[in-house]
Amino acid sequence: MVGALYGESKLFSSFLGVGANHFLHSRLPVHQVFAYNPGGKHVSMQLSRTLSGLANLFNRRNLDEMQNMNRKRLRPGKVSPPRPVPDNIPRPPYVKSKRPPGIASGPEIHDEKGIECMRASGRLAAQVLEYAGTLVKPGIMTDDIDKAVHQMIIDNGAYPSPLGYGGFPKSVCTSVNECICHGIPDSRVLEDGDIINIDVTVYLNGYHGDTSTTFFCGDVDDEARKLVRVTRECLDKAISICAPGVEFKKIGKIIHDHADKHRFGVVRQFVGHGVGRVFHADPVILHFRNNDGGRMVSNQTFTIEPMLTMGSINPVMWDDNWTVVTEDGSLSAQFEHTILITDDGAEILTQC
Repeated sequence: MVGALYGESKLFSSFLGVGANHFLHSRLPVHQVFAYNPGGKHVSMQLSRTLSGLANLFNRRNLDEMQNMNRKRLRPGKVSPPRPVPDNIPRPPYVKSKRPPGIASGPEIHDEKGIECMRASGRLAAQVLEYAGTLVKPGIMTDDIDKAVHQMIIDNGAYPSPLGYGGFPKSVCTSVNECICHGIPDSRVLEDGDIINIDVTVYLNGYHGDTSTTFFCGDVDDEARKLVRVTRECLDKAISICAPGVEFKKIGKIIHDHADKHRFGVVRQFVGHGVGRVFHADPVILHFRNNDGGRMVSNQTFTIEPMLTMGSINPVMWDDNWTVVTEDGSLSAQFEHTILITDDGAEILTQC
């Protein structure tokens, strides 16, 4: 799931968002990193003057070139009650507390048994996501996708990690069109020409596997297809450079460079994260150019999950305190994998 929205409010990992040059832990109040007021609308990071200037320039450049939008803006639909999970399926610890735990201090580094558990959870997450993608068609409700995902996860003896995370009410995130991340499945019906990111995380045998893909619904226009294609390329390029000793900041550079080449924006407030026995752990993975320290180590697992936009990169949060959309209503796309750092590169754990 995308970093998290944080600390006392929620995690922006995409369940978490963090500021440049900061690692967000459960003890760090959200307001120290973001200009975000619960009940307010805008979410903004405290960037340096240089980064802020570049972001504003990039936004203006793209906004000037955006085509007129014929789509209707997203509106909240009716959210059905959370779906039950059999008592025999183990829950992550945060489900009982009903509070988001923040990002755990320290990376997720595994022994051989842990690696096999990560492979199993990643494989199941990928299989569930692949199945969810087959359901995407005009006329289906995003709540129907949640129902199918939920059932497949529990049928495999796993727990849907988003369910109950800081009060999140559903088992999967469905982010349509201008929704950047954390869309709550509801009664809205998918329409011809929509794009939808489906973000699946499963908790199997004590380990989380986290992945997402942006799918096409019906006949999608060329500009939207390009946005989705370039976002996927950003993820692939980032994974290709991962190996022991590589600086994490190189992930942000290669993503940002490729997005700039195609004149798309990169969302900064939501990040990748360590994942394994806990949902969100160190390191925080920034998808934009940055000077943060840290290097990858063997047997470490984390997510990379770039979010690109066709226009403004400024996120606006709905009153549900989860759904995050672009300020100008422009399209957003995202892809995510959980990866394992191996002795000579990286293994994608979330693929069938």
